[in-house]
Amino acid sequence: MLGKRLNELRLAKNMSLRSLAQETGLSATLLSQVERGVTEPSLTTLRKLSAVFGESVSALFATKADDAIWISRPGERTTIIGPRGGVSYERVSRGNGQMEVLRAVFQPGQFSTELPIRHPSMECVYVIRGALTAEIGGQQQIIQAGECLSFDANIAHRYVNGGDKDVEIIMSVTPPVP
Repeated sequence: MLGKRLNELRLAKNMSLRSLAQETGLSATLLSQVERGVTEPSLTTLRKLSAVFGESVSALFATKADDAIWISRPGERTTIIGPRGGVSYERVSRGNGQMEVLRAVFQPGQFSTELPIRHPSMECVYVIRGALTAEIGGQQQIIQAGECLSFDANIAHRYVNGGDKDVEIIMSVTPPVP
């Protein structure tokens, strides 16, 4: 689904894989593999592609605009790969450009990003199991299972599992990060 959408966007701009590679700084081989569904792109790759296409990251996953109903099924969801050592996110929502819902399991020591980031969105994180450390604006907040954290993502932030057990979360970002 993602690969097909990327191919459609590339062809709509009359771009070859090589020209897209030059624009993004990515290899044509990697782009071809992503378009064919052979490999899952990293979040960094998705951000580079969204910048070239002038779309949000979530719009890269969009299907037909007139689809009013969409069901998210296990095994059919896209994975957004985090930075090395970081967590990977499973896209639960369709990603229609308005809101993005992600599920992640942080293993002990895993983090969302090495350094805190900021972006023009609101984030809401619900902890399903475990205890997640949210570093927001230089302060640490511990969110336990059953608790929910909402904040302005313009404040530099990141998430860390500093414990010795897995932490499972559901996160909503609106609007999605480009």
